[in-house]
Amino acid sequence: MTRVSLFNSPLLLGFEHIERMLEQAAKSPNEGYPPYNIEHVSPDHLQITLAVAGFRESDLSVDIRDNQLIISGHQSDDEARTYLHRGIAARQFQRQFLLAEGIEVTGADLADGLLNINLHKPQQSQVEKSIEIQKR
Repeated sequence: MTRVSLFNSPLLLGFEHIERMLEQAAKSPNEGYPPYNIEHVSPDHLQITLAVAGFRESDLSVDIRDNQLIISGHQSDDEARTYLHRGIAARQFQRQFLLAEGIEVTGADLADGLLNINLHKPQQSQVEKSIEIQKR
């Protein structure tokens, strides 16, 4: 089976990393737990909010690996409790977000069952440059 590349045009130079990022995004699981929002707070700030009711700070981790923001939650069952009905399960999750070049995670906080992750998105500057042609 031949793999078709979106970026195999000779006019697109140096875009291999974008192709890898798209492949990573396609491989990440698309399950609905936990629900989340992505908010454009200001021109250079974004905020991801995940609904993580029942999780403590010690149950959560926020990591960055190869331009991927990985948020994980691990709850353990309390063996000392006996349930007559259990509708709230101790769940584990892993949610991944692919970050563009230059985006920085500036912090995270947990309040009222919501995990907020703050991102800084630098403004893109227009680059114009004239290249001098040299005679040989």
